[in-house]
Amino acid sequence: MTDETPWLTREQLRAWMKLVAVMELLPAALDQQLQRDADLTHFDYMVIAMLSETDTRTLRMSALASATNASLPRLSHVVSRLEKRGLVTRCPSTSDRRATDVRLTDAGYATIVEAAPDHVRTARRVVIDALSDEQVAQLDGIAASLLTRLDPDGRFAALTYPREDDDTAICEQRLTGAATD
Repeated sequence: MTDETPWLTREQLRAWMKLVAVMELLPAALDQQLQRDADLTHFDYMVIAMLSETDTRTLRMSALASATNASLPRLSHVVSRLEKRGLVTRCPSTSDRRATDVRLTDAGYATIVEAAPDHVRTARRVVIDALSDEQVAQLDGIAASLLTRLDPDGRFAALTYPREDDDTAICEQRLTGAATD
């Protein structure tokens, strides 16, 4: 039996190893800032951010697990922790008694509104500001290509925020809770 694995070229290996380094270092940088400034992990932040983006600030546990790429047991543990802090509540689903919904409380919404500016500053500092506008566009294209392979069912479609038709003012209004005109 011969090994017919198409090995990476030197250039491919260099790019791959840099991507691996970013995948290791970026979550730690985001967690560090959120822990320091908001007493949240990045995953906690993603859970409450996903809830804050819905009209009712409520999602079924299974939908929230899918939107955050979490197993139900992991999500249940995190929701329990957030529930103890008064940031979310659990309740039986109004559309399916067998299911459980998670609802973002007013305190949870206030937490995401307060945490978002520092989180955005960190994202800018560690990623966006290091890139030119052209590189940001390239990053968007590269990420989209990788997501079609990693997420062919589009479970992370909710994470492609802002939506194509959004502008910066709309995004800021969502984060600050300001009324839209």
